Amino acid sequence: MTTWAWHAPTLAVVACLLSACAAGGTLQPFSTDGCSMFPDRSAITSADWCGCCVAHDLAYWRGGTAEARRLADLELAACVKRVSGSEALADLMHAGVRAGGGSQLYTPFRWGYGWPYGRPEGPLTPDEDARASLLERQYRAKNPALACPVPAPTAD
Repeated sequence: MTTWAWHAPTLAVVACLLSACAAGGTLQPFSTDGCSMFPDRSAITSADWCGCCVAHDLAYWRGGTAEARRLADLELAACVKRVSGSEALADLMHAGVRAGGGSQLYTPFRWGYGWPYGRPEGPLTPDEDARASLLERQYRAKNPALACPVPAPTAD
C-alpha cells in the first residue's frame, strides 16, 4: 500500500472538518457576558449600554448570514449612541465587533457562537431557526429586561 493510500482516510476527515461537516451540531442555550472585552457602562457618567450588548449577543449567538451580522453590528452602534450620547463610543464599539466578531475566529463571542465552532455564515434552516426562536423566547421569559449578567465576585 502506498503512503498516500494509507493516509487517505485521515485526509478525508481533515477535509470534512474544514468544510461543511464542521457546520453541524446543536444550538446551545443562550449565554452572554455583556460587552465582551469592553466596559458594560461608563465609569464617569450614568450611561449603561450593557443592554445593547446583550441584544447584540442574541444576534451573534443565533448567527446566520453576513448581512444579518452587518445589521446586528449597526444596531449595536445605534443603541450605544442612543444610550450614551456618544457617537465616538458607538463608532469604536462598531469597529471592534466588525474586526473581532467573525465566525471564523475561535472566540466565545464570534458570529454564531451558540453553534459548535466551524459553522460558516449562512442562513439557518427552518428547523434551526425554530430552535433558536424557542431558546430565545425561553431566555427572554426569564430575563425580560435583557439585563447585563451580574459579575462574579472577585477574591480579595
